[in-house]
Amino acid sequence: MNLASLGKARAEAGRPVRVALVGAGKFGSMFLSQVPTIAGLEVPVIVDLDPHRARDACREVGWDAERIARTTFTGDAAAIANSAGLEVVVEATGNPEAGIAHALAAIEAGLHVVMVNVEADVLAGPVLAAKARERGVVYSMAYGDQPALVAELVDWARATGFSVTAAGKGTKYLPLYHKVTPDDVWRHYGLTPEEAKAAGMNPQMFNSFLDGTKSALEMAAIANACGLDVPHDGLGFPPCGVDDLAHVLRPREAGGSLEREGMVEVVSSLERDGRPVFRDLRWGVYVVIKAPNDYAAACFRQYGLPTDATGRYAAMYKPFHLIGMELSVSILSAALRGEPTGATREWRGDVAAVAKRDLAAGETLDGEGGYTVYGRLVPASRSSRERLLPIGLAHGVMLSRAVMAGKPIGMDDVSLDQTRPAVRLREEMIAGLN
Repeated sequence: MNLASLGKARAEAGRPVRVALVGAGKFGSMFLSQVPTIAGLEVPVIVDLDPHRARDACREVGWDAERIARTTFTGDAAAIANSAGLEVVVEATGNPEAGIAHALAAIEAGLHVVMVNVEADVLAGPVLAAKARERGVVYSMAYGDQPALVAELVDWARATGFSVTAAGKGTKYLPLYHKVTPDDVWRHYGLTPEEAKAAGMNPQMFNSFLDGTKSALEMAAIANACGLDVPHDGLGFPPCGVDDLAHVLRPREAGGSLEREGMVEVVSSLERDGRPVFRDLRWGVYVVIKAPNDYAAACFRQYGLPTDATGRYAAMYKPFHLIGMELSVSILSAALRGEPTGATREWRGDVAAVAKRDLAAGETLDGEGGYTVYGRLVPASRSSRERLLPIGLAHGVMLSRAVMAGKPIGMDDVSLDQTRPAVRLREEMIAGLN
């Protein structure tokens, strides 16, 4: 409740929190648009594969010439270690292996890490978080993205004495989306390829939002941060509006859709026949809580909470999120409080690569949002036991055997370079769980 005042105090003392941003895409640009109006926060270093594009992005979001002139734009992430006075590194590239490398370098340099890159977090978050603790720095989820917002709701629920029955977000989903490729993604967004290109929209990235991969990654991150369970064989995406959250997202034994209490799940803004859900939660997040006693259940009713028919389960939700425009909350919390806005604590959820179509031996996988695979949420125990290939390692690797459509791919079904840091960290996680 006091981040703004703490930031203002740092500004008045002439010691603003100095941040390096790695990746000036849409998320990064949304963050940069807010920087000039946040007291006590400066971004003196921006790292991007295209430094000129990053400089142009700063102009587009309203930075004046003076602020741009005193900012270092570079394509070399190694410059971070050589920049004096930095406190926080924001990793926003979206590339899992690059994200792991950048996080490791920042932690080694004694800098806090805000991990926008959920792909990297799900691939190796438990190891990265452990290394950050050993080094005495913060490793944090990015506020503004759904995982951190859900983690906040879960923490609120537990701090007030409620058990968490379910937590997650909303999205647009139909079962057929799992097979969508970058060639036909735009019709599902109501855009032409020309309109999308003019807007600078990447078809593979936006396809990962649609085909279920991004939802799986975000729910795995939430499970790992909040100690929640994940479905055995993927998200169910039940159609559900905000008025029905407590009814739908309760255990099956109580009449709901969950395997048991304490799980992550994503609700769809579309009915299975394509009709819009009434009062959908497409842009928001939620938590379903359970009353610990009759008195609490009565209070739910008295104060207007949407509950199930028994009155024991109730829902709280946030209808929107502002993505990068809220990122400074994580940065200031890490630097000024020494606290993450959600962070990986254990390995409970994983995202396995699943064949979108029948794949032949010798084919090369193209990763998240591509033509060959999508990501399915599975328990980490199952992923480890069956050695399932994480979606974060399913890019640019060749299949050694055929895999049927809808089947998960194993780590032993592809040719993985065991010298790659991301592969080594994944093997370390598997060994630790087994």
